[in-house]
Amino acid sequence: MEYSRDRGVPNAPLNIGETYEVEIEDVGREGDGIARVEGFVVFVPNTKKGDKVKIKVTKVSRRVGFAEVV
Repeated sequence: MEYSRDRGVPNAPLNIGETYEVEIEDVGREGDGIARVEGFVVFVPNTKKGDKVKIKVTKVSRRVGFAEVV
């Protein structure tokens, strides 16, 4: 299976560069906020549980995504 930097990972509900409105549901071990997009876990640094933020996806792996607040 071929991967594209722009498209991210096949079957992931998000793509690199896209923006979403999310609510931070929890905080991970490293201190990053955890949100979900269509059930897919997204780590968002510099957020805390309960924050409602607009994020931009910066990286997508098979199981999780990473984003920054915009």
